[in-house]
Amino acid sequence: MMDIKTYLYNTLTKQVDEFVPNEPGKVAMYTCGPTVYHYAHIGNLRSYIMEDVLEKYLRFVGYDVKRVMNITDVGHLTSDGDTGEDKMLKGAKREHKTVMDIARFYTDAFMADCEKLSIKKPDVVEPATNCIPEFIHMIEVLLEKGYAYVSGENVYFDTSKLDNYYVLSSQKEEELQVGVRDDVDEDTNKKNKTDFVLWFTKSKFDNQELKWDSPWGVGYPGWHIECSCISMKHLGEYMDIHCGGVDNIFPHHTNEIAQSESYTGHKWCNYWFHVNHLNTKNGKMSKSKGEFLTVSLLEEKGYNPMAYRFFCLQSHYRKPLEFSWEALDNVVTAYDKLVKRIANLTEEGTVDSSACEEYEKKFAGALANDMNTSSAITVLYDMLKAALSDASKRHLVARFDEVLSLNLTKAWENGESAVDDDLSAYVEGKIAERAAAKKAKDFATADAIREELASQGIVLKDTREGTLWEKQ
Repeated sequence: MMDIKTYLYNTLTKQVDEFVPNEPGKVAMYTCGPTVYHYAHIGNLRSYIMEDVLEKYLRFVGYDVKRVMNITDVGHLTSDGDTGEDKMLKGAKREHKTVMDIARFYTDAFMADCEKLSIKKPDVVEPATNCIPEFIHMIEVLLEKGYAYVSGENVYFDTSKLDNYYVLSSQKEEELQVGVRDDVDEDTNKKNKTDFVLWFTKSKFDNQELKWDSPWGVGYPGWHIECSCISMKHLGEYMDIHCGGVDNIFPHHTNEIAQSESYTGHKWCNYWFHVNHLNTKNGKMSKSKGEFLTVSLLEEKGYNPMAYRFFCLQSHYRKPLEFSWEALDNVVTAYDKLVKRIANLTEEGTVDSSACEEYEKKFAGALANDMNTSSAITVLYDMLKAALSDASKRHLVARFDEVLSLNLTKAWENGESAVDDDLSAYVEGKIAERAAAKKAKDFATADAIREELASQGIVLKDTREGTLWEKQ
């Protein structure tokens, strides 16, 4: 274990807390997975990128991490008010396929997107439809304990039984709308407007494709029960970190805490890690607003998915991030320049173990401060400018990229040759001459330098980061 303390903002305590796992050296981590009724948009994927960095950082400093993620292939309704159709059924109707065909296709698409973005597959990925017996068991226990009730043939969780239902979200009941995201009619089966469904029966949605026998009738589970059961199935009754986007805080994660702690009789999860929205100039990115941005669309437009990952890492996960094509173009330029710089590192010299250890501590220290990925990238740049051997720099790039996962070592692994040092010095000198000519408003000379380089197969590109070049 690296001798370093980790601090994370904890949504539960509303402050940055020192991270201390339940079991020394081990981390039980859960990620809310996708509802696989459509492609993930890049806003969804921002959360998975930042959760990936968190997991890889914890491994980097020496923790043994077990990470579990669910796949919601049933039960997630189009409204937070337990109304509207199942999103999976909605996807099936849209594409004239079965729900399971939709689930398989979009699960594969999600995993492919994660691979393109260097997001590590969690140790356990469990579809909700695999766990019906576990859902039924937990609901039976909640009924026995008096935390749930049957009404209109559905089973509801009774939030009035809790002293602090809003422990995670800090909302006030009088401020609560019936539907958080959609305008919906109130469910008259509920005793309290904050109660939520644990099990739906055919009386609620007769057209539901996926149904199972249960003590309360043929039906299917509510969305919230899924994550509680799947996490406990694989991580036990005590969890260290639960991750998700900020839009999961209420009602999903609030309801998870309510049912999980009522079921176990003790505190369930100590740290809640939430990633903020990716916005456009028109607001939060959403599938419901027509065309949405996917990894495949970025690729169609010629963007390397790694540039989008780099874009996300340059911002703090708790801050809203605004996407624009101009902003992404700027990041592409910076990323290409960084990769080219790293590709030119040779294997000359020896690895200075002491110096490398110090830089690894600086890098880990930046991330230990509430996952400050921007500061961690600054450590990378500082290291590349430092008076270290190329061998040491290559070692550190490889180590840092265990967490950043930006494919920074790809050029070496593919056996690509670095740019000749003499050529590099020559071109950089010409770029400096051209910059001086432009500053003196001698544009004829500046154009002549560009043409001279072009005749040698050297293409210049002027950017906000400076002038870049490549040999064609």
